[in-house]
Amino acid sequence: MARAPERDGVGWKGVCGACPDAGSLSAMTLLFIGDVVGAPGRKALRVLLPGIRARCGVDVVVANGENSAGGSGITQETASEMFAAGVDLITSGDHLWDQREVMELLLKEPRFLRPINYPAGTLGQGSTVWQREGLPSVGVINAQGRSFMAPLENPFVVVPAEVERLRRITPIILVDMHAEATSEKIALARMLDGQVSAVIGTHTHVQTADEQVFPGGTAFLCDAGFTGPHESVLGREIEPIIKRFRTCTPQRFAVAKNRVLLQGALIRIDPESGKALGIQRVSEALSVAAGSE
Repeated sequence: MARAPERDGVGWKGVCGACPDAGSLSAMTLLFIGDVVGAPGRKALRVLLPGIRARCGVDVVVANGENSAGGSGITQETASEMFAAGVDLITSGDHLWDQREVMELLLKEPRFLRPINYPAGTLGQGSTVWQREGLPSVGVINAQGRSFMAPLENPFVVVPAEVERLRRITPIILVDMHAEATSEKIALARMLDGQVSAVIGTHTHVQTADEQVFPGGTAFLCDAGFTGPHESVLGREIEPIIKRFRTCTPQRFAVAKNRVLLQGALIRIDPESGKALGIQRVSEALSVAAGSE
C-alpha cells in the first residue's frame, strides 16, 4: 500500500496507523473504495479486502459499486458479492439505472445508496446511518454532481440539509461526491468543512494526489480512483476506445483484465467529534497468480 505524504501537519504518518503518531487508539478507521469495475474489481475485493481490513484495523468499509456489473451498473448478484467480500455499504452514481436488477436493490437493500439529489419520490435512499455492534454509528451520504452530468437537484442545497439531519444522530459522516468536475467536488467539500468527517470524490476513475484534512477537520480526496483493471482506459479494453476516438463510430467497450488494483482511501476519525485525524490513499495490486485463478 502506498504511503501518502504528510499534509498540513495532520497527514497520516506510517502505514495503516502502525506508527504511534497515527492517532488515538480509540479512533475509528473507515476505508472508502473507489468505483468497483466488473469481475476483476469484484475479485480484487474478494482477495485483497479481508487482508486490508485486518492489517489496518478497518472498522467500516464503503465502496462505490455503480460499475460492478460488467462495468455498467449494479445487480443484486454483484452487490451480494461485494457484501460477502467485506463491504458494509455500497454507493452509486450516474450508472445507477444501467441494469434492471437495480430496482430490487433500491426497494429492499438498506445497505445500498443512490444519489440523494434525485427528485423527491425517486425509488431508494440517498443516505443512511449504519452501525456495527460495539462501534459508533456512521452516516453516509451519496451525492451526484451536475457539471457535465444529468441535471439532478442541486447537491449544494440538498446535501447540507441532509448533513444537518444526520448530525443530530452521529458526528461521523462520510460523503461520496460522484462528479465529473474537480471544482464541483472541491467546492462541496470546502463548503462542508467542519460539518462532515470526509468527502471523497468518485466517477473519474483516476486517483488524485490531493488527499488532505481541511482546517475544520474534514478529510478530502478529489477522486478515490477505481478498483479493477488498470491496463486499460478507465477499466475498459484499450483498442475499442482508441478506435472510437479515431473513427467516431460505436464500439463495444468490454471490461479489461490486467493489472488489477484496489484503490481508495483510509480515513481515521475521532468518534467523539467526528473530525478526521488523517487520510491516506490506498492502491494495492492483485497478484498475477491471484488474478489468474
